[in-house]
Amino acid sequence: MGCCHSNSGGDSGANRIARWRSTGIVALRDSKLRALPSEVLVVDSFVRTLDLTNNKINEVTPEISRLVNMQRLVLADNLIESLPTTIGVLRSLKVLILDGNRVTDLPDELGSLYRLERLSITGNSLTCLPKNIGDLRNLLLLNVSNNKLKSLPESIGGCVSLEELQANGNFIEELPPSVCNLLHLKFLSLNNNTIRQLPQNLLKDCKALQNVSLHDNPISMDQFQQMEGFEEFEARRKKKFDKQIDSNVMMNSAGLDEGLDLR
Repeated sequence: MGCCHSNSGGDSGANRIARWRSTGIVALRDSKLRALPSEVLVVDSFVRTLDLTNNKINEVTPEISRLVNMQRLVLADNLIESLPTTIGVLRSLKVLILDGNRVTDLPDELGSLYRLERLSITGNSLTCLPKNIGDLRNLLLLNVSNNKLKSLPESIGGCVSLEELQANGNFIEELPPSVCNLLHLKFLSLNNNTIRQLPQNLLKDCKALQNVSLHDNPISMDQFQQMEGFEEFEARRKKKFDKQIDSNVMMNSAGLDEGLDLR
């Protein structure tokens, strides 16, 4: 049993549980785990952060719902194909990282995570996002790069707090008009898709937008510049870039992001 074995540092299972209860942090990355250890569930409501990065976990136990006060769940670089519907019980969750797994879809219950601020699920096999993703009204960052998405749901316009949207390396042909509702959006990155045009009012309505990256898409610079609101966007972009220069006078200019990239 876990409490009968000690690791090379003499850290017994009982000591680990005591430490987890004290700190709220369960760090088990690079531990060759194939499942969530049962001793983590013993700590239940004390867990604030659970980091299981770079293991061999292929299934997330439904009992993860016992970690009701968890705020950060990091499951990057495992073999996970899906999430249990009980994920929706974790309503204290603010950060969910699933990069580098085998996830093909996300449960609708994800929409219940109304405190979620950061959702990153890059390098998976997603073919669609939940239709109710717009229920995540406190979401600040959404990164779904390097999946198999052909579109984003219309409901994404409900993510009214969203500041950064990354969907590079998919098969997206167009964005839903509702992205124009993302009034706090500052950074939009859609490199390596099949986008031929953007919603006509994107630059006009998204008045916080400062950075758009569209490498390796059919859309042309001329099309982008003809969009209504381009002049205002360009002014914001230049203002941001000038601030970067002012605050990074010692930095090589190659390290700065000009904020507009279509090629």
